[in-house]
Amino acid sequence: MKQKTRLAEHVIKMILFLCALVTVLTTAGIIWVLFSESISFFQTVSLKEFLTDTEWTPLFTQKHFGILPLVSGTLLTTFIAILVALPVGLTIAIYLNEYASKRFRKVIKPVLEILAAVPTVVYGFFALVVMTPFLQKIIPDLPGFNALSPGIIMGIMIIPFVSSLSEDALFAVPQSLRDASYGMGATRLQTVFRVLLPAASSGIVSAVILAVSRAIGETMIVAIAAGQQPNLTFNPLESVETITTYIVQVSLGDVPHGSIEYQTIFAAGAMLFVLTLILNNISFQFNRRYRQKYE
Repeated sequence: MKQKTRLAEHVIKMILFLCALVTVLTTAGIIWVLFSESISFFQTVSLKEFLTDTEWTPLFTQKHFGILPLVSGTLLTTFIAILVALPVGLTIAIYLNEYASKRFRKVIKPVLEILAAVPTVVYGFFALVVMTPFLQKIIPDLPGFNALSPGIIMGIMIIPFVSSLSEDALFAVPQSLRDASYGMGATRLQTVFRVLLPAASSGIVSAVILAVSRAIGETMIVAIAAGQQPNLTFNPLESVETITTYIVQVSLGDVPHGSIEYQTIFAAGAMLFVLTLILNNISFQFNRRYRQKYE
């Protein structure tokens, strides 16, 4: 009997190891493809030009390979999305955790998470057909393609990431902290902002970082509604192009494989990978620093 138990444990251990190995090998494969192809690109284009040039026109006759316009478009739409998702998502999390009844919480939380299951192409057409005309009534000079409309819709899309994970972080705060706050005469609102939010700060920041990573990697919404024009600007009323949108544009076009124009998608993908990696590392360091603070 003991031998069978040990054999079963060994098999389970091997299965878990293989699953972990698949994840590591997949990540390593992605890194290898991105950076091996990027090396060929940087043999033609200097890294300094790639990081400092303010124009991105690799498909034009007069070619420029500055990634800054794509980075600015990506960061601009992501910033707008976070401005929408953070206050709304955090307010929802606070209400569900501290004010809503258990029955209401069980019903509304799965409903909110449905937003994350809606195909992004649907969000893109909603941004183009509904949100942009609505904004043009408020801002008459707003062009048909702009950064503001897809940014707002991206914010709506990532609300479930912020609200659900933040609510889980607030729910994990020990009840003793709440009781101690109420025992000192604090109101429920004071308890939320002075006790619960600081105690759950690591989880909330992780939720925000995850939402930012999701927004940075979004493709279809900005491809449909942002205009696909590389533009070094932080004006949300102008048309922009993001890194992911450019990758899709070239991948589905008539650019010959092996050309410098085709290799730009790997250089852009490497930049996107680096941005996402930086955000994930910030989240990890923040969690490690504050995990034990309120235990």
